[in-house]
Amino acid sequence: MKKTRSILSRVVDILRTQPAPAPRRVLIANTTRHTVLASRVEVADTSESRRKGLLGRTGLDREEGMWILPCESVHTFAMRFPIDIVYIDKQHRVRKVKQNVPPWRLSACFSAHSVVELASGTIRDSRTEPGDLLKIESSAVL
Repeated sequence: MKKTRSILSRVVDILRTQPAPAPRRVLIANTTRHTVLASRVEVADTSESRRKGLLGRTGLDREEGMWILPCESVHTFAMRFPIDIVYIDKQHRVRKVKQNVPPWRLSACFSAHSVVELASGTIRDSRTEPGDLLKIESSAVL
């Protein structure tokens, strides 16, 4: 019994000291408008990463974002900065866009399969609109 506890406590210690794996990142481009929304978009596809989202951050650079999947609604409670939100379906077609959403708001699109959160101004700069088709590709260099 004592030996088992010792082994378990060593395993727990090892797991605690292991660095968290680097988040998977993708590039998201609007193929309809021939623009890039962001080149460093973090993928939030686990329960933990979806729950955390962008909370705790102080902002997003122009090339950064978060792709939350599956997801059809988001909130900006306790966030420190406004964001642009792009709702997309399973085929990566834009269903809805929300620009410059300030902290302490709710937003939803029940026909969406996932959500891309971006730096405020990205939708305007990329001219992204409902109906546009997005291309999402991963890259080892991102």
